[in-house]
Order: sequence, then structure tokens, then C-alpha cells
Amino acid sequence: MTNPPARRTVLGTGAAFLLAGCSKYGDSNSSSAASPTATTSPIASSKPSAGKELAEKSDIPVGGGKVFKEQKVVVTQPKKGEFKAFSAICTHQGCTVNKVADGTIDCPCHGSKYRITDASVVAGPAPRPLPAKKITVKGKSIFLA
Repeated sequence: MTNPPARRTVLGTGAAFLLAGCSKYGDSNSSSAASPTATTSPIASSKPSAGKELAEKSDIPVGGGKVFKEQKVVVTQPKKGEFKAFSAICTHQGCTVNKVADGTIDCPCHGSKYRITDASVVAGPAPRPLPAKKITVKGKSIFLA
């Protein structure tokens, strides 16, 4: 009398079969099932980029800032040598902020204003602060991380 296969064996074999079948359709350049490590290894081994240079430190006025529309980021310098970066997308309805003046980051669409120190809301209708962005200050330059 032959013993039936254990449930674990059947489930494991079925799952492997399904994964092999699915991976065939995920890679349009291959006629056979692709290996997960073959498709991800170039990404895993690449080094992270140093970031895109936004500006020189001297381009950001003390007590003010500058909006970088293309990168959708605003960089401020609340105190000399202290640089902060925030999303330039207003948290109210997604407009892009357009200026930094009198200690605030201003949105032209509905009048929302954010503090240059922490992007907290000074004047609504924005419901929450602008999200922080990561920057690196190296030498004379400011880089978006």
C-alpha cells in the first residue's frame, strides 16, 4: 500500500508550480521562467546616487528660501548656515508653492502659508505641514538626497 503525499508536500509543490508559471509572464524578454535573483541583482548591487545639486548655499537667503519647481522642493535657511527642505506641494489641494517671503513659504492658490523653520501651517486652508525632504550640504552646494 502506498502512502499518500503529506499535505505540506502537495502545497509546497503547488506553490512552486504557480510561482514558476507566473514568473514566465513577468519577463517579456525571456522564453523561460526568470530567476528572481537574475532580475534583481543589478538593482541590489548598484550604489545609491549622491543626489542632484539644487543650488549653492549662497543662493538661499538667510531668513528666506527658494522654490525649485522642477524638483518640487523648497529649501529654506531660517538661520545662517541652517538649511531645511520641504515638499513644494501644498497640502491643501496640491498646488505648487511659489515664493518664500517674510518667514513663510506661500501657496498662490488659496493663501496657505508655512513657516520656513519647520513647514508648519501659519495660515490655512492647508490642513497639515509640508513634508520634510532630505538634503545634504557639502562644501558650497546643497544636494537633494
